[in-house]
Amino acid sequence: MISSIRLYFFGTGGSWPTQFRNTASIGIRVGEEAILFDCGEGTQTRIMKSSLSIMKIKRIFISHFHGDHFLGLPGLVQTMSLYGREEPLEIYGPSGASTIISDLLSLGYYSLSFDISIKEMHDGTTIDFGDYTVQSYRASHPVPALSFALKEKDSFKFDEEKIKEKNVPRKMLEKIRRLGEINIEGRTISIKDLSSEIRRGRKISYSGDTRKDAHLIELFKDSTVLIHEATGEMSLADKVRAYGHSTGRDAAEQALLSNSKKLILMHFSPRYNDINPILSEAKQVFENTEIANDLMELEVKLSEV
Repeated sequence: MISSIRLYFFGTGGSWPTQFRNTASIGIRVGEEAILFDCGEGTQTRIMKSSLSIMKIKRIFISHFHGDHFLGLPGLVQTMSLYGREEPLEIYGPSGASTIISDLLSLGYYSLSFDISIKEMHDGTTIDFGDYTVQSYRASHPVPALSFALKEKDSFKFDEEKIKEKNVPRKMLEKIRRLGEINIEGRTISIKDLSSEIRRGRKISYSGDTRKDAHLIELFKDSTVLIHEATGEMSLADKVRAYGHSTGRDAAEQALLSNSKKLILMHFSPRYNDINPILSEAKQVFENTEIANDLMELEVKLSEV
């Protein structure tokens, strides 16, 4: 069971860094470990200004290979090595990831102190990491691109009366939670035998770069938090969509159709110093919308039963 989930917005701009926003990178602390969705240039300096330790990052998911989403990898990896990291690092990405990331990380003269594994994900790939899964869907973008959803597994709430009725030692409860069922003196006791409620797992979805696409509604379905790109406002919709991006209103429609609880907008074009027009258009469709700013942090509360 995951004790807490916390979001870190390291970079919330698109295309190139500005004095106000770094390029795309979202951190998620899941219990005691952390993952990144994208790693734009300068990500490591933003992490150092946050409450998250670089050394906690266990997995990195790259949505696609436009520079503002992955060029921070070499610096981050080399810094991890200089810090003496020994734990392996896992990096995931779309088609081409194995070659592109391997070539990128081979730049320069340095020695790695830890192993790196690079794996490709595709449309509909789901990977089980124990307490949570990460699923990828094809995004609508001019290059191979993915959107992701991190889903905490549902958990059961133990019922004290049922524990007493089944005469189960309390020291065995965590083992039952972990394994699902165990044998106690010839009796098979399952977690359902001792539970009265199911706690629905939290779900964090991340669009990466994409046009509004009905294909992604299933991936985003019932998100606790949907983090979606919003490159521009509706007056520029034709241009925004032609380059494979979304307006704030497009993102809001995705949130509404997917029954998401909260929408956070990011990846704004560098042309915008004032994001309020994008936010206003989104809130007309989906009220529970907010703007992401660099170094913003957010605790994702437990879902209601």
